[in-house]
Amino acid sequence: MGVKVKRFKMLLVFGMLFCLAKAYSQNPIIQTRYTADPAPMVYHDTVFLYTGHDEPDATGFKMLDWLLYTSTDMVNWTDRGAVASLKDFKWAKKNGAWAAQVIPRNGKFYMYCPIHLGGIGVLVSNSPYGPFRDAIGKPLINNSPDDIDPTVFIDDDGQAYLYWGNPDLYYVKLNPDMISYSGSIHKNAERIRDYQEGPWFYKRKGHYYMAFASTCCPEGIGYAMSNQPTGPWVYKGAIMDHSPLSNGNHPGIIDYKGKSYVFGFDYDLLKQITAEHFERRSVCLDELHYNEDGTIQQLPFWSENGPAPASALNPFIWQEAETIAWSKNIATLNSSKTGMYVTDIQNGSYIKVRNVDFQKGSMQFEAITASAAKGGRIELRLDSLNGKLIGKCAVSNTGGWLKWKSSGCKVTSVSGRHDLFFIFMGDPRAMEPKSSLFNFDKWRFK
Repeated sequence: MGVKVKRFKMLLVFGMLFCLAKAYSQNPIIQTRYTADPAPMVYHDTVFLYTGHDEPDATGFKMLDWLLYTSTDMVNWTDRGAVASLKDFKWAKKNGAWAAQVIPRNGKFYMYCPIHLGGIGVLVSNSPYGPFRDAIGKPLINNSPDDIDPTVFIDDDGQAYLYWGNPDLYYVKLNPDMISYSGSIHKNAERIRDYQEGPWFYKRKGHYYMAFASTCCPEGIGYAMSNQPTGPWVYKGAIMDHSPLSNGNHPGIIDYKGKSYVFGFDYDLLKQITAEHFERRSVCLDELHYNEDGTIQQLPFWSENGPAPASALNPFIWQEAETIAWSKNIATLNSSKTGMYVTDIQNGSYIKVRNVDFQKGSMQFEAITASAAKGGRIELRLDSLNGKLIGKCAVSNTGGWLKWKSSGCKVTSVSGRHDLFFIFMGDPRAMEPKSSLFNFDKWRFK
């Protein structure tokens, strides 16, 4: 399979130990990589989720790049790969790609990136998918060791604000170009009760909110409110209380399709393999509810099932194989020709896709696959790993791991909305343990 694929083997170790019950879970929402510091952005009809990335061998913070996932239903997330890295900042150190946030303005997308002990830089792109480039060739903010976790918001009057800081909270007023600021750096006069780091600044129904990771350790998620974008900030309580289940947290909050959502992280994937604490985190998501006065209803912790789907997935158009609600024993990889695809598929690996709308029925399934081995088959099941079997599709050797061919099979007629499981099978008598069967790029029903 080549050296590149083998490098991703470590990402899959934790997946081998998941119990079958996890197949019906939703949190953490990404299982193919360790992700942290979620920064969701709603753009048109899509949620763009930018995350930090803990390396699979991290003990402390080992973070080299920033990842992107997208969704239109809040339950199936499409892996878009790394959209920026420390290499995009010539002045940056080799480690420390901490919590970033992206915001659109005037047709461009600005990514505010803290470099641990290096200040806050800003990248710019013409697309939310990148590529991003260094806008000014130096840090935008280089004030103190507190310069981490930037959060940016553009108010109704067009004034943009950048907040950041641990353990103190700072802000500046950004200029319309979004890559410079006017006036001095302001330090919040009075520390917000229980504030530690990871601020998330937003406005909703006339109220200004400052959500944050609450005092370490362990961290929860707290929030404060104000009538002005610059404070004073009044502590209102916990969105999620301090919990020994998570040593850290970092909120990201959006409204989407008529509902509100909060993102953060836990260490659940790590805990599947060890009781030791390493900085290998996993992004989670739940629905958020407000009271009539604008205050936020507290969540006990990240739920196992996550939010309900915000819409259905259409199986009659090409869907990326890396659009996933839950998975086991797979990895994702990027090719300059193919883009992202699913790889390292082993006997018994699977992918779950939630809330697939088969409408009035389907009779055929088609997949784009590639294999330099003996291939295998894709079993299609509804609603559970042992659910109704609607098809078995053979995947043959195509002559190369990136030599893609279409394969298909007839399926039992199915209608309505179902969770769909792709279960990957090979002949264990003809394979070495943990050997790869094939790569998987796209699929559709007809």
